[in-house]
Amino acid sequence: MTSTPARSPGSPLDNIPVPTPRKAAIAAWIGSALEYYDFVIYGLAASLVFPHVFFPEGNESAATIASLATFGVGYVARPIGSFAMGHIGDRIGRKVVLIGTLIMMGASTFLVGCLPTYNQVGLLAPGLLVTLRLIQGLSAAGEQAGANSMSFEHSPDNQRGFYTSWTLSGTQGGQILAPAIFLPLESLLSTDQMRTWGWRIPFWLSALVVLVGYMIRRRLEETPAFEAEVGHKEVARTPLGFLFKHHWVDVVRVVFAAFIAMVNTLFTVFALTFATSDPYGLGVSKTFMLWVAIVANAVAILAIPYWAKLSDRVGRKPVFIGGIIGCIVLVPVYLAVIATKNTTLIMLVGVVLAGVVYSATNAVWPSTYAEYFPTKVRLSGTAVGTQFGFALAGFTPSILAALVGSGSGGWPKAALFGAVACAISAVAVLSGPARTHLIPTALVGVPKEERVHATV
Repeated sequence: MTSTPARSPGSPLDNIPVPTPRKAAIAAWIGSALEYYDFVIYGLAASLVFPHVFFPEGNESAATIASLATFGVGYVARPIGSFAMGHIGDRIGRKVVLIGTLIMMGASTFLVGCLPTYNQVGLLAPGLLVTLRLIQGLSAAGEQAGANSMSFEHSPDNQRGFYTSWTLSGTQGGQILAPAIFLPLESLLSTDQMRTWGWRIPFWLSALVVLVGYMIRRRLEETPAFEAEVGHKEVARTPLGFLFKHHWVDVVRVVFAAFIAMVNTLFTVFALTFATSDPYGLGVSKTFMLWVAIVANAVAILAIPYWAKLSDRVGRKPVFIGGIIGCIVLVPVYLAVIATKNTTLIMLVGVVLAGVVYSATNAVWPSTYAEYFPTKVRLSGTAVGTQFGFALAGFTPSILAALVGSGSGGWPKAALFGAVACAISAVAVLSGPARTHLIPTALVGVPKEERVHATV
């Protein structure tokens, strides 16, 4: 059953749209696919190409760390963007945020492919790269929170986990599309061609995803829950003020729970650098590591709906915590097998880590975090909490590169960092409310005593 409020003839609720969960889920999928297409393309380029294109020659280790740091810079802008996008989404509506973030993200990604190199304009090149990365971060701050809120509030009460999981299924789609485009370029072009013009093609192709996403999102209705708030004149004038006055504990909880996202940047960016870059001396094939990412994300697309449906039956916590425990175990194992250069084990452990156990956390965090907050601050609460937490994920590749140093012997330091971050996430999730999957959407995030009064 859904929780669309009852309405009387002539009431301001007459204009509340009918829930369209599938349409909202598809719109969320498209935006997430674009965000993570950009995320992975930038990460791949930062690992394999940018050290040679945007930074001076002479110290490859320093150039690699600097390049990975530009990847993390986008996460600096995300917390700032979360305040702006959260306010707009909870004050004006979810749809405005979804369209705005799509356009900002698409334009900045396309323009990265147009940038001059260090040899052409000197330090201006990395400066422009950082500027566009900041814009990407601002847009990404509202993308997932807006998509999650949209799909969550269009969903039937007993299927919120499944429909919100489409956002994260979209991330896996983007993570398949990116290496699928990068892989043939890396194979067919020479190193000189790749560093001269080949790396630009994936960034330019993002324009096609933006066009499709815009056509879908512009036809999407605002959510029934938000329109009900508008009809009852209950929209918060200052959503952020209300959020930090009444729900600051939940925001802090999401910040620490979101540390689990560092598994993704460790797998997608750092592990690729660690396995293939000269400073580490392992010499694993770049093509092979890209195939590990493709296979793992293909498995994740199948696994995420399963974990999400399971959470609709047994609750969010068991699935979330189970996935975190799996990550604590397999992150060190994955780095260890990369250090052995055993490609069979790298493929096997990588697919189980990213495709199966990490997918359990990805499947349920959208509904988990959404169920911490009421409608009037759901988008801002999710955006602010996740983006501050994701900041750790953004800088994970550069932190791990600094911890490991030259050679492959420092991987246990990276493994310990990953395990501790996952453990912090587990504690945060355990501290949250239980059995929120049973609460009607209209009462989600409302204090228990008020829920009891509302149902009498």
